Amino acid sequence: MSTTTYAVKGMTCGHCVQAVSTEVGKVPGVTDVRVDLEAGAVTVTSDGPTDEQAVRAAVDEAGYEVVGLRA
Repeated sequence: MSTTTYAVKGMTCGHCVQAVSTEVGKVPGVTDVRVDLEAGAVTVTSDGPTDEQAVRAAVDEAGYEVVGLRA
């Protein structure tokens, strides 16, 4: 199991949370998506190594931008 937290720019409301959760949840291997709106963070848990490019593409598809990784 792998957990990675991404810094995401542009999320401001509950619709943002839903859009990001839905798109990132479609990435193969992803088992859980948690969005922290106040922190601008998306934590992704997957059953193997997280495909960072796929997560970035999913966030982009939702209309937002991954701006980095969080420790």
